[in-house]
Order: sequence, then structure tokens, then C-alpha cells
Amino acid sequence: MKKIHLIIGIHNHQPVGNFDFVFEEAYRKAYQPFLELLQQFPAVKVSMHYTGIVLDWIYNRYPELIQSLQAMTQSGQIEMMGGGFYEPILSVIPDHDKLGQINKLSRYLKETIDAEPVGMWMAERIWEPHLPKILAQAGMKYTILDDTHFQYVGLKEDELQGYYITEEDGYAVNLFPISKKLRYTIPFQEPEKTIEYLRSLATESGDRIATFADDGEKFGIWPGTFKHCYVEGWLERFFKLLTENSDWIRIIHFREALKTTGPLGRIYLPTASYAEMQHWALPVRGYQEYETFENKLKHLNLYDDYTIYVRGGFWRNFMVKYDEANRMHKKMRHISHRVQMLQAVVTAGGGIQNPENGRMLEMAQDHLWAAQCNCPYWHGVFGGIYLNHIRYAIYRQLLLAEKLLDTVEYGDDTSWQHTTVGDFNQDGYDEVIIETKHMNLYLDIHRGGTLFAIDYKVAPINLGDTMTRREEGYHQRLIEFNRMKNQPRHAAAGGGTGEKEIPSIHDLVQSKEENLDRFLIYDRHLRNSLTDRLIPEATTLDEFYREQYREYYPLGKADYDAEDLSKNGHVSWRLTHDIKTGPIPILLQKTVSLTPGQTEMTIAYELINKSAEPLRFCFGTEFNLTLLAGNADNRYYYADGPGIADRKLNSFGETADARFIGMIDEWLNINLSLRSDRRTTFWRFPVETISLSEEGFERVYQNSCIFPHWNIYLKPNQRWNVQLVLHIKRNV
Repeated sequence: MKKIHLIIGIHNHQPVGNFDFVFEEAYRKAYQPFLELLQQFPAVKVSMHYTGIVLDWIYNRYPELIQSLQAMTQSGQIEMMGGGFYEPILSVIPDHDKLGQINKLSRYLKETIDAEPVGMWMAERIWEPHLPKILAQAGMKYTILDDTHFQYVGLKEDELQGYYITEEDGYAVNLFPISKKLRYTIPFQEPEKTIEYLRSLATESGDRIATFADDGEKFGIWPGTFKHCYVEGWLERFFKLLTENSDWIRIIHFREALKTTGPLGRIYLPTASYAEMQHWALPVRGYQEYETFENKLKHLNLYDDYTIYVRGGFWRNFMVKYDEANRMHKKMRHISHRVQMLQAVVTAGGGIQNPENGRMLEMAQDHLWAAQCNCPYWHGVFGGIYLNHIRYAIYRQLLLAEKLLDTVEYGDDTSWQHTTVGDFNQDGYDEVIIETKHMNLYLDIHRGGTLFAIDYKVAPINLGDTMTRREEGYHQRLIEFNRMKNQPRHAAAGGGTGEKEIPSIHDLVQSKEENLDRFLIYDRHLRNSLTDRLIPEATTLDEFYREQYREYYPLGKADYDAEDLSKNGHVSWRLTHDIKTGPIPILLQKTVSLTPGQTEMTIAYELINKSAEPLRFCFGTEFNLTLLAGNADNRYYYADGPGIADRKLNSFGETADARFIGMIDEWLNINLSLRSDRRTTFWRFPVETISLSEEGFERVYQNSCIFPHWNIYLKPNQRWNVQLVLHIKRNV
């Protein structure tokens, strides 16, 4: 009888900062029913991976599931896998943090389930050649990657029924290839299809290993899968078939495979992730061309034979594609460096004598690790970086760590300030970073002299955590979807081949709102604050919102000269740009000032007409600020004068002849006010992006844009001045 070994791996994860009801739904629809059904089939062995985020949530809410895991581990039905506790992309975090994250989850599994993992799940199956050394140093003997990783070095499908060994600097680790065929049949096609495929792989010697490993959420959370897997009984039928065919399908764990079979050979894999991820990492034009080429191969019936030679981009280029992801990543690296530096100082007894320092550094380390959770650093079929509550959670963890580090370094002193001039975001140009006890300001002097982060540590929140409205490769699909005729809206397209089959999440085309393509607006500059604008006086709010206005000069991309005017503990930087060409030749200076111990910044503008003719124009500067929710009753605008009729943060409007406008968040207990020493016209509008998530195309509120502006008439050499104050306080 022909036989085969089968390994089943399940990976369960939720992002740091995800809503509690999402955890609850995942537990009720996927984690709990899967495990309860698995217990009824003791012959079906599963290697389980839960990220520390999910395990900790379950431990505190449903300890009975932890007890079930412990019992099933002891019985040998479950093998617990390790990994980074907070599911980081290991390749882009410091080695110190790689080891710390893996060891933290291993300790947690030992303490709560009495399990000692010998292998690990690799977040998003993102692989880089330097990783074997770190994995081996952390005690990991294996990890799991997609079969495409192996095919990239020329291996064929019939060479992937087993595992390979690789090394870095003499440190070895074993690599199991996940079958793409099984990923796409389980659970999207009838169970018999999987059995047929396994039968085609079986041999008389029975030494082959087929590996299936994928997200646990596809068994209950992905669209349509709860009904499919549990109500209609797909998962039970699958487990029954595996049990009935156990005479030739021998289900084993990864650790068993290492003991009973040897590696197929030695291998060195290139940088890679799963194929869809590499597609998503491409810039928009490359994304579309890749998709077009794939479709052409399918049309010519060449796709199955040659798709392996069609590769997308490199995961790290998400930090090129999205400046917002790069900022988070570089802030994370900054905090990691500071944690290690202070740990070294405290260990060496470098004059920081507070006995609580060790405990605070441990807490800061854990906040940092939580901020390394991969989910908001990229974007594909999941919301990723477009989900503002997930980005907020990452910045919150970073700022919690930073506050602890501030206390270790400066104690209770509120008067300290630290200014750094250097290439923070690794773009080849210097930025100015101003840090105090209560606030941080991040100035991009070579890209508009703009503010790309406003850290209000008291809350803590990065009020400058905005998102630029940019074109995505899949937006054309949305346009085509909304042009479809003779089909009902919100219909799903693509997917399965039979009545009981459901489409994969990668094949769904659906929209959460009618005619979303009308909101496809693309910003000409990054959505930073202090983005200066020179525009015609006749420009309307709607034109400005839709990026359909004329701009006399692209100040948002201009290179400003920076001069440090700080003295007597007061931080002040003057940024200057001299417009020598175009219809509005002016010298523009803005001085950004911050006083340690306070939670406000002052921005003083001076414009000088450098031409021999009088000038008429409209000048203003954008403040792009986030309080997370645009349509919540407890988040709203206020202003002087007649006030604001529609006060929600996703409202459009104009407040004319006013001195101030403000934003209140009762949930976060924050009050922002922007005041001017001149009578001002304030425009306001929401910045909303159209992105793709597992539930379809959706509109997401990112931040509110407040645009104070003035119509100005300047004679030759005449000066014009205004002073703005952004004040932040707890709304108590």
C-alpha cells in the first residue's frame, strides 16, 4: 500500500491593538470550535502556533482553552510551536529583539502549557538568508516556509515532499515547505480533493512528507468560512476522512519528522515571502503590470508551468512604498537602540541609581516588542497600515516605552530637552527631532519643512500619525467593479469550482459601500502638518479637498534651510525657503518653538515680497491631526464665532473670521486647540483612504485636515506675519 506522511500546522494571530470584539469573534468562530472538534478526532495530530498576543488574551479570558491545549499537548495530539511573541517580521528588527521575542514565547509556553517548542512559525513566511543563525541560537530546530521559496532555487513539486537543512555561519536549521496546493484546497474545496491529492503523492516506501500550514482564521473568520467549516460540516468531514484513511495517511508533527526522517538535502534560500505578499510589495505600476502578466499567462494556459519564474517585490520595500510604515519602523529602531543603551548603562552602574530602573527597562523592552508586531507595517488583502487603530496601538506602545526610558534617564525633571539632527528616516537627508518630557516634534526639513510626528506623551498618542491618499494597484479593480452592469452590487467574484466550494480570500471582489470609487483622491504631498500652500485666492474648499487646485509653488516638497535658534532651555528652529522662480517670488520663514515642560508649540510665519511688483495670493498651512474616529459623538470640533453646525471630525466646512478652532476627544481625554493672532479662515475636511481588507474595499477615516489660510496683498519688500499656537491638554 502506498503511504505518505502529513503534517498539519495551524497559525493563530491577532494584531496588537485589535478591537476586543475581534478577538472575541475569532475565539468563538475559529479558535474554540476548531479545538473542540479536533478533540473528537484523537488520531488527527496538529502542530499549533498561537502568537503570544492571542495566547495571553485567551489565558485571561478563557483559561479552559489553555487547559485543553495543555492536555492535548501531553497526550501527543498537539505540538506547540514557538515564534516571536508579538509576531514581528524577524528580519527587520535588531538581533537582540529577535532573540528576546522568541525566548519570551518559549518561556510563556513552558509556564502556561508545559510545552517546550523546538520549532517556530515565521511571521508572514518572510525569509532572509541571515536568519538561521538567530533561530538556532534561540533553540529552534525548524521553521516553515512556502514551497515557492524552494521553487525559486529551481526545485520542482516532486522534490518538496520532506524538509531541507540550511545554515548561516555554521548555525543550522531545518526548513519545511508548505504545499501551495494544500493551502488552496483546505478548506476551499471539498475534503475529497485533498485526499485525492495526497494519494497522488503517496509512495510504496511511504517516506514522503506533505506539509499543510496556514492561518487558523481561515477556519471560521474569513468570509463565509464559519458556515462552510462548522454549519455545513466541512472540517468534520475532513477530520473523518483523515481518520478513515489513517492506514496510509500518517499524520505526524514537525518534531516527529526530524526524529524519524532525514533532510532531503542542503539548501540556501533567497529573500522571499509568499507569492501574494511579493505582489503587494510592488509599487503601483509594477503591481498592475505583474497582475496583467499573470493574467496573460493564465489566458495562454502557461501559468501553472511558469508562474514560479514570475516574482514580485521584496517585503522591506513596503517601507519605500509607505513613508508611514518607514516612520514607524525607524521610531521602533530608535527606541530599541535606546533600550539597549540604557540597559548597558544601568548594568554598568553608570550613575543612574534608582532601584526601579531595572524593572522600568524590562517594561520598556516589552512595550517595544509589542510595537514590533508586523501587522501595520505592510498592506495587502488585509487592512494593515491603513487601519488607524492598529497604527495607533503601535505608536502607543512605542511612547509608553519612551516614557519609561525618559524616567530612567532624567528622573522627575520636566525641564530637559534633547534635539537630534540626523537622518532619522534613512532617506539621505537630515531631520530635526526635538524631544521633551511631554512632547516630541519630528521635522522633515528637506521635504517641506513639515512635521511628520507630533508625540503627545501624556496620552500617549502620535497626533501626526496620518495616512496619505495614494493610488493602489488594486484601485482599477474597484473602478471596474463599480462599472459592472447587470450584476448586483456587493457580489463576490471568482473562487471555487463547485456548489459547496467557497472562494479564497484572495479571489473575493466586494465592496462595503456603494460607489467608493468617487472617493479615489490622490494627494500631491505627504499628509504632514505645517505643509505650506501658495494657491490662488479663488480656490474653493472642494477643490482643495479633491486636490484639484492650482499650486503656485510646491512648498510641500521644497528643501528648507534650518537654523537652530534655541537658547535658555527654549527650543526654537527657523526654517527658510526662498522662492526665486514662479509667479509668487517670496521669502518664507517659519519658526517652530517648544518650551520644555509645556504641551504647546508656536509657529511664527513671515512672508516677504522679493519681487518688484505687488503680489496677491492665498497662503495657508495644513495641520493633519488624528484622533482616530471621524464619526463618533465623543470626538468633535469647536471654534469661536458662530460655532460649527456639524462638529464631527469627518465633517467638511469653513469657519471664517475666527481666532481659533479645536478638536476634542472625550475617549482619549484630549483637547487640541489651534489659535491664531490674526483673524483667520479655517477649512476642515476628513482625509479618508480607499483600501482593501479581507471584507472588501472600504473607506477608512485617517485624520482631519485643518487649513488656516489668508488672502494676502504684499507690496515690494513688504512683510506679512502670523503666529499660530497648537496647544494640547487633557480635557479635564
